[in-house]
Amino acid sequence: MRTHQGLFFPISLLLFLCDFHKPAPTSSTLLAAASPIGICYGRVANNLPPPSSVVGLLKSNNISRVRIFDTDPDVLRSFSGSGIQLTVGVPNEILPSLANGDLQFSLRWLQSNILSYIPGIQVPYIAVGNEVFIKDPYHAPFVVPAMYNLHQALQALNLSETVKLSTTHASCVLGSSFPPSAGDFSPDIKPDMVPLLQFLKDTDSPFMVNVYPFYSYTDDEGDVPLDYALFRTPGIYIVSDHGLMYDNLLDATLDSFVSALEKAGFGELKMAVTETGWPSAGGPAASLANALAYNSNVVRWALSDVGTPRKPGSPIDVFLFGLFDEDEKDGEEFERHFGVFGLDGIKAYDVMFN
Repeated sequence: MRTHQGLFFPISLLLFLCDFHKPAPTSSTLLAAASPIGICYGRVANNLPPPSSVVGLLKSNNISRVRIFDTDPDVLRSFSGSGIQLTVGVPNEILPSLANGDLQFSLRWLQSNILSYIPGIQVPYIAVGNEVFIKDPYHAPFVVPAMYNLHQALQALNLSETVKLSTTHASCVLGSSFPPSAGDFSPDIKPDMVPLLQFLKDTDSPFMVNVYPFYSYTDDEGDVPLDYALFRTPGIYIVSDHGLMYDNLLDATLDSFVSALEKAGFGELKMAVTETGWPSAGGPAASLANALAYNSNVVRWALSDVGTPRKPGSPIDVFLFGLFDEDEKDGEEFERHFGVFGLDGIKAYDVMFN
């Protein structure tokens, strides 16, 4: 596989995506109409400030879009009326009940878990499960039935055009990803993936992906240049793929998804990056400087609405991960160090959100 300057990306790189363009736009190219950058508000920690303080922190930093991972009543109540839009997560373990229940069950669930605490106008998206395919295969068959039932409930509430339903995916749903034009979904998940894609098309909802170039770099440092993962090679094209040129790994990964969607017959679907980030400590290449470089470059890229080489000019909603370090997360030490803000509300590094 030919790449720029003699660099080669082996097929084995596909395995690392689970764990885890054009020249960089200048400030003059940032569009006022671009979707604002969101941030993920994870709470796997025992030392976080109360949700009411978090709302103030977000507003003081002009952050108007937040992704949460469950339906905690205190969090939802704190955000109600704040003007901040919430992407609300449905925990994986709830999916069987939603899938097997009737319309009345879905109506009761929406009312008692979300709409009793926050108006639907503040909830543009509900993420029905998180990284279920591949990583949580037991719950995979329940995703689409749960989404259909929730959609019917939203229709009954006249909210189906206001609140869109989707589910988030890890990069490992791709069975092949390099070069980007070879992107395709793993054969094992296609029986569940295709009905999901049809639902997204029918309801004009986005395909949601969690993408972490950090994992691709740390798992294969010999083949993935650090600057390519950090967006620090503008105009230096590391990968050439049938005339499309790539100077950053995020573009290449997203275009692998675009190719997979095209092969499945759903290339017109919009995409949203529901998680991406870089840790500031706890492992190789995990540093404040690298976290600042990656997240700042992602913000500039997203606000420019440049799209990707395979789908230029297509805006992509982006949520940085995450708001705070989470001291009770499992896994490697760096998993606990993705926070943009300290517990005192001061930025760990000076990334701007607009």
